[in-house]
Amino acid sequence: MKKKKMDYVLFITVLIISIFGIIMICSASSIWAEYKFQDPFKFVKSQTFFFLISVILCLLISNIPTNFWEKNANKILGICLCLLILVLIPGIGTIRNGSRSWFGFGGLGIQPSEFAKIGLIIFVSKYLSKNQKDLRDIKKGVLPILGIIFLFFGLIMLEPDFGTSMVIVLTLISLIFISGVKLSFFLKIGLLGLSGIVLLIVIAPYRMARIVSFLNPWSDPLGSGFQIIQSLYAIGPGGLLGQGFLNSHQKHFYLPEPQTDFIFSIISEEFGFLGVLIVISFFFFLFYRSVKISLKETDLFSKFLSFGLAIGILIQASLNLCVVIGIIPVTGVTLPFFSYGGSSLLTSMISIGIILGISKHTN
Repeated sequence: MKKKKMDYVLFITVLIISIFGIIMICSASSIWAEYKFQDPFKFVKSQTFFFLISVILCLLISNIPTNFWEKNANKILGICLCLLILVLIPGIGTIRNGSRSWFGFGGLGIQPSEFAKIGLIIFVSKYLSKNQKDLRDIKKGVLPILGIIFLFFGLIMLEPDFGTSMVIVLTLISLIFISGVKLSFFLKIGLLGLSGIVLLIVIAPYRMARIVSFLNPWSDPLGSGFQIIQSLYAIGPGGLLGQGFLNSHQKHFYLPEPQTDFIFSIISEEFGFLGVLIVISFFFFLFYRSVKISLKETDLFSKFLSFGLAIGILIQASLNLCVVIGIIPVTGVTLPFFSYGGSSLLTSMISIGIILGISKHTN
């Protein structure tokens, strides 16, 4: 294994965009934080703390050789599985917004499903690299890994956390897709997945309400359609250059907790189409740099791992943006590097750290 320079372009880009995210959290959350905590910088302080920790963690992880992740993939997955089980136990897991998906530590919270995404990507990357010959046989090569994926999917759905579950499944299916599995398999699994999503929506009234509000938000403008309507009211006036930094109207108690899932609405309102273009360009550039690293690798595990982590970030960002502009129903998925939340920022930075590690340690 040879060592070379880290991809500093990718690292600096992530730093810049994360700082931009903190600045936007400052703007989006100041009114709400002042009202709730009598401190307009409450959310900024917390996010800055996680940002500093995550940058240090990113740099430390970038020095870890890629074969470490391959050797310890099973252990990492086992730890993630235990955490997902523990969080479901009353008294251990904390309920937030109707979902028992958090471990509470004082005023902070850690979401194990976020870390499970990385654990699964590492494990699936190892499985695919070690079982290339068996992947042509669906029963022998693909179904075992699908069983593990849907075990984790089921545990996360018990919380329930539909958004994170969808990000995980779409990411891992994308990873399996590039491994060379027959296209006919994905057509079948797509039909099965669509049927499963319909069933999950039908059995949960709140999900059905989200579908109804998605199709016609104005059918319940003060209930299930409230968020998306306020989001569109934020995006609409943005124009080319926006209303100006700190000049958002929707953050004044119209858009609920705008620093989280709907922070893109505030970016669009304050920076207009220019801000939208910057955010979208960042995610495509991040994906481009990561795929470039992946293509340079001769080691299959490193190829799958860097691609899987990158496509996971891109899929999560795409789902968030689609929700905010009303293309798909509300899923509760955060915008990586932008939305307020320690777990989301930590796991995004860990993913970048692993990708940077792959760029430094060429097999």
